[in-house]
Amino acid sequence: MKKPIALTVYFFMIIASTAFAQPLANTNNKFTGAETDATQNSQWNGKKVAFLGDSMTQKFNKENTVYWEFLKDLLGIEPFVYGISGNQWDGIYRQALKLTEEKGENVDAILIFAGTNDYNHGLPLGNFFTETLKETNHNGKQVVRKFRTPVFNDSTFCGRINKVMDYLKTTYPDKQIIILTPIHRGFAQFSESNIQPDENFANEQGLYIDEYINILREAASVWAVPIIDLFSVSGLFPLQDSHGRYFKNIKTDRLHLSSDGNYRLAKTIQYQLLSLPSNFNE
Repeated sequence: MKKPIALTVYFFMIIASTAFAQPLANTNNKFTGAETDATQNSQWNGKKVAFLGDSMTQKFNKENTVYWEFLKDLLGIEPFVYGISGNQWDGIYRQALKLTEEKGENVDAILIFAGTNDYNHGLPLGNFFTETLKETNHNGKQVVRKFRTPVFNDSTFCGRINKVMDYLKTTYPDKQIIILTPIHRGFAQFSESNIQPDENFANEQGLYIDEYINILREAASVWAVPIIDLFSVSGLFPLQDSHGRYFKNIKTDRLHLSSDGNYRLAKTIQYQLLSLPSNFNE
C-alpha cells in the first residue's frame, strides 16, 4: 500500500528542517539551542577577523556574551579580539601594532569599533587635512593650486583616525578594513567619580556625539573603506526605558550591552557584512 503523498512530504520537511537548522553553539547565554538564521556558508565562513575597539569589544566576564562571540556562531568566523576598555582612537593605533606583532598578515578583515570614549573625554575634532598652495603641471602649464596634506596626530579625532587608517592601509593593502560607528549613549554611573551623562549633554568641547559620528562617516569616505553605521542601523536606543533590556543595567549602565543587546548588535553587523567581501586576496 502506497503512503499518502501528503504524509511523505511531511516526513521530508521534518528531515530537511533537522538537517539545515543551525543552532548557536555558545553556552553562555539564553540563545543556546535556539534556531537562528546563521549564515555559515557565506563568504565570511572560516575567515580570520580582527576586532579593534573599547569596552564594547573587550570580553569582561561570563555574565554577558559579546557581539563578536555571536558573530562567531552566526557567520563561522575566527575572531582575534584586541578591544580594551576605555580606549580611544589613539589606543586603536596601539591595538593595530599588537595585531601585526601577533598575527602578521594572517588576518582577512579588520573591524574598528571605537569613538565613544573620544567624545566622552572631550577630544577636539580637528581636520583630516591642512591646506597650502602648491605648484603643479596641468596640461603642460605650470599652475598654482590649493593642495591638501593629511594630518597625523594624537591630539585631534581626525588626526588619530588618519594615523590608524594610514597604518592599516599601508600594512594590510589586501585586507578588508571596516569602520563601525558607536551606538547611542545612555547614562552610566560606575563610581562616585565616574559618572557619564547621556548623549543629550554636550562634552567639554561643546560637541555632541553626533558630531563624532559624522567624522567617522567622513573618514570612511576619505580612506575608501566601508562603514557600518551602528548609530543609525542598530536600533539600540538607551534613552528609552523600553530598551532597558538591551543594556547592562537600566539604572546605572546604559552604555554597555546585555547579552540581548549584543545579540541584536551582532545580527545587525551580520547582515551588513554579508553585503561586503571578506578579503581581497583570493
